[in-house]
Parts: sequence; structure tokens; C-alpha cells
Amino acid sequence: MRIILIGQAAFGEKVLEAVLKTGEQVVGVFCPPDSQERPSTLRQFAESKGVPVFQPQKIRNPEVFQRYSALQPDLTVMAFVTEIIPERFLIYPRLGTIQYHPSLLPKHRGGSAINWAVINGENQTGITIFGPDKGIDTGPILFQKTAAIDPDETTGSLYFNKLFPMGVEAIVEAIRLIRQGNAPRIVQDESLATYEPLCTVDLAQIDWRLPIKQVYDLIRGCNPQPGAETDFRSSKLKIFDCQREELPGETMPGEVWRVGKNSFSVAALGGSIRVKRLQPSGEAKTKAGDFINAYNLQAGERLGV
Repeated sequence: MRIILIGQAAFGEKVLEAVLKTGEQVVGVFCPPDSQERPSTLRQFAESKGVPVFQPQKIRNPEVFQRYSALQPDLTVMAFVTEIIPERFLIYPRLGTIQYHPSLLPKHRGGSAINWAVINGENQTGITIFGPDKGIDTGPILFQKTAAIDPDETTGSLYFNKLFPMGVEAIVEAIRLIRQGNAPRIVQDESLATYEPLCTVDLAQIDWRLPIKQVYDLIRGCNPQPGAETDFRSSKLKIFDCQREELPGETMPGEVWRVGKNSFSVAALGGSIRVKRLQPSGEAKTKAGDFINAYNLQAGERLGV
């Protein structure tokens, strides 16, 4: 089959690598322009394999569809796409378009599906391969695979250790089913649909008065992005790597009740968060020990006030 891949980042690169290994013909890759800080690894890999690469500023620009349609794709694969793709791109290929989504659709539609599954304290998620349409994650499902969310798992570890490799394998499997003419098309049950907005720092504010599980789930669900945020000395502080622990005695929510050499502990309702890695406002992420020394953090100080 003549395949076009639309994607970006490491996931797009690994999907391209896996598809090429199957012997399919990838006739073009569409990905965002390189940033000044970091070149596109997808572009670099595609060029090393002789695959034409197109990097439009906006895929909606009229000339982009002309280049796309000129490649005469049988199938388009969307592998980590953050831009809304016009419907005419999706329906143009002879065999349509397939897309990877890191949730069990129709649950957790939207661009922060992994974050919200962790923030909500769920113990299971998965991936969906579906045929996108003009809605947001609303097209028919080819198949799904499930994955457990461990109690201490972060959004980052869940994605890179489970949903990333699972997604690459699933796209290859979907292409095989399409080639064989055996790909299901299951309409999503709208009565089960949920949609959440992008997980931004505005939605990642820590309320230390909440039960410890909710606080812990928020922090790990916002790790590595956007980072769960709290107030600290009239500024802001993002908390990343941490550990849930018992809280001895009565302590005010948000109080730093213990300061060690490499970590410090903050009280919430019914438990405590032991902070190991964090980011002061305007600074780089740092280990808690370095933060303690730089800011002379003392037991009895409070966060979130």
C-alpha cells in the first residue's frame, strides 16, 4: 500500500520505522517544522530512509492538500497529531485514515487523555486505533488494547513504558488488518463518551486540603507536563517526582513538617507527600536536596498559602 504518515516526535519516528520494516511503501511524511531548539527526529529518520518529508506551517494551507493528494495514498496513518486535520485529508485515501489515541475511546477524548486518566485515579486505560472523522476522537474503532495504571505511575511512565510501544505495535497490526480487508469499524457509544480539556497549569493547582490520594493523583498525572503547581513564598513551585507517605500526628494542610537531606514532606488530608524533584518559578527542574539548600527550606513553612 501507498501510505502517508502524519505525525511528530519520537512516536511518529518509531511508527515510521515499524511500518517500513513491514515492507509497506511510505510515500510521504507530514510533520511540523523543526524548532530552533531541537530538530525533528521524525524528519531526520524519514530522510535517512529516502522518504519525502513535508513540513508545512499549517496543514490547512491550500497548497498542502495539493502536495498530499499528488502522492496518491491508499492509506494515511496519524501518529501523534496535535493539529486538527481537515476532513478532506481524512477521506481522500482509498482506504481512509487511521489514528492512534491513548485512551479507551469514547472515554477521555481530547489531547490530554493520559493525564486525566491518572489524575482521576483510574487503574486502567489503554489505546485505541480508530478512523478519525470531522469530530474530536469520534470516528469508528478498529480495535483497542488495555493497560493497567499502577498506583505510583506517572503520566510520563505510563506513556513511555506502556502506551507508546503498545501504540506502535497496534498501528502495524491495524495496517495488516486493512491490507487483508479484515479491519472492523465499530461505532463509538456516545452514551459512554467523556471529553476533557487540555491539562494546563491552570487546571493543575494543588489544594493541600484535599484527601492525600487526590493530591498524589494530581501530581503524578501532571508529571512531566504541565507540572502540579503550588504557592511558595509569594511565588510558584511545581512538584514532579514524589512519594505518598503516612502523616504522623496532626499537621496543617500544606505544612512542611519534615525536611531531610534529599527530600521534604508536605501534609495533606490523611497523609503526606514526600517531594523529591521540583521546579521553582522561572528556574529549571531540580532535585529536592538542592532546592532545600538553595532556599534554606525550614520545617513549619507552608505551601499553598
